[in-house]
Amino acid sequence: MINCTDERNAQILIELLKKHGIRKVVASPGTTNACLVSSMQNDPFFEIYSAPEERSGAYMACGMAAETGEAVVLSCTGATASRNYMPALTEAYYRQLPILAVTSSRRNAYIGHNCDQVTDRTVLPNDIAKLSVQMPIVFDDVSEWNCTINANKAILELFHRGGGPAHINLETTYSKKTVTDIKPVRAIFRYDALDKLPDINAKSVCVFVGSHIQMSKKLQNAISDFCEKYNGIVLCDHTSNYRGKYRAFCNIVTGQYYWKSKIKNVDLILHIGNISSSDYGINAGEVWRINPDGEIRDTFRKLYKVFEMDELEFFEAYNKMREYKEDDSFLNLYKKEEGEILEKIPELPFSNIWVASVTAKELPDNSVLHLGIRNSLRSWNFFDTKESVRGYSNTGGFGIDGSISTIIGAALCNPDRLYYCVVGDLAFFYDMNALGNRHIPPNVRILVVNNGLGFEMKFPTSWGCSIANAIGVSENDYVCAAGHYSQPNLIKCYAEGLGFNYVRVNDKKEYLLNLKDITSAKITEKPMIVELIVDSEDEDMALNLIGSIMVDDSNLAKVAIKKAIGKKGINAIKKMVRR
Repeated sequence: MINCTDERNAQILIELLKKHGIRKVVASPGTTNACLVSSMQNDPFFEIYSAPEERSGAYMACGMAAETGEAVVLSCTGATASRNYMPALTEAYYRQLPILAVTSSRRNAYIGHNCDQVTDRTVLPNDIAKLSVQMPIVFDDVSEWNCTINANKAILELFHRGGGPAHINLETTYSKKTVTDIKPVRAIFRYDALDKLPDINAKSVCVFVGSHIQMSKKLQNAISDFCEKYNGIVLCDHTSNYRGKYRAFCNIVTGQYYWKSKIKNVDLILHIGNISSSDYGINAGEVWRINPDGEIRDTFRKLYKVFEMDELEFFEAYNKMREYKEDDSFLNLYKKEEGEILEKIPELPFSNIWVASVTAKELPDNSVLHLGIRNSLRSWNFFDTKESVRGYSNTGGFGIDGSISTIIGAALCNPDRLYYCVVGDLAFFYDMNALGNRHIPPNVRILVVNNGLGFEMKFPTSWGCSIANAIGVSENDYVCAAGHYSQPNLIKCYAEGLGFNYVRVNDKKEYLLNLKDITSAKITEKPMIVELIVDSEDEDMALNLIGSIMVDDSNLAKVAIKKAIGKKGINAIKKMVRR
């Protein structure tokens, strides 16, 4: 048993250095680095050298790294100690030497308050480190996760793309407490095309596709071949743009409130693409990220491996590693669950979800669907489109703005293809100036779901609604911004004034009467705006209905009570509880 500091951030760094095989340490004297250095000194894994003066110690590390090719850790205290690392780190930067400078310090909160021995290490010169990260005091799961990721990033950067120095600023509380039992720390490893790739021994695999540009046929085929060989499925929503056999358009399956899909437990997730609006609630043993950028992006907090390579390169490499063996048991399990749910879809009220349910499969071949973030994206992600339809959303910044402008820009590139945009009223008005652009082509069709407020903050499971209710105020006035743009003919006048074909629908019957024109493959002379007047209560009801199709035995009583007393009864009970 080895005594180690109880400061969790120091423990994380020590454990990750060991897992990455970094032994050599050049330590300079001080108090803020005493917890770290003393713990390393007590651990026979480390090979420690003392350097009373930091400038000399850093050059010693350069000599060690150049001679051995190994990474070397520097450790110094607060005040101006770290400033003396700069000459040698500049040398290391231009010679690409793997030096990890760990500068211990009091908490960053003291910066700028005339506190003794506190210097600002949050901004570094461009040419003394490839990467600089902070490892603050750990006080909860999020701060532990942050420290774990930052330490992994800095260590991996030492040999990344030619290598070079990296910097960690490690906060301390000067703790005198020690422990002998250190909780495990997750190490992340990076691979490229020249490395020996690790084996996949998982019995079930999900390829999670975040927002993705249109995939080549070659990539789609490689992913499909991979799924055949490794018993996989491809988790998709409208922004994923994988259209192969193993597409699992599964928000309606994984989004059930009172029943848990069997596909939610998998051994391995392969994460490709960018930011997604869907997390599917999948519980995975490990996550591997595949992206040419090679960055550590721990979306699911289960990241163990990063592959800095093209997606096609990755899937082709793993397809060669395993003989052809078709195993569709995971896909068949998903298809069975999906089929059962789709057969039980209840009658939905007039809402964004209902519109999606009757429109998605009717969109013309080869059209493009752009969805506003959150409510529109969530609503349409319950219902798939034809195979030739591509889907997009501004999930990069994930903001309310820009959906209309984005679809106009896209439509200008392909005048013979139809482009659909579905947005809420706030998102529409946020970007309505784009409709006056003189370049707007006629192949644009915009569906405005007008419920008079920001529904995303309105529905009961939203943080906005929960916070307002907890405080005891209405969420409508400010959190949801209700009551703006309330002139009933505002969109009509604006759209027709700008030369759009305008259609207003107030209920299901009116919408179905116009559905043929909305989904017609023929491009009309003018672009189209369809305004759907819906009620936020109906939006809420539709979301609850779509998430309550499947109910397991343990939740039968809960669902029965909700159906019996209704939403008003539930809200009344909540008010009583708050009192």
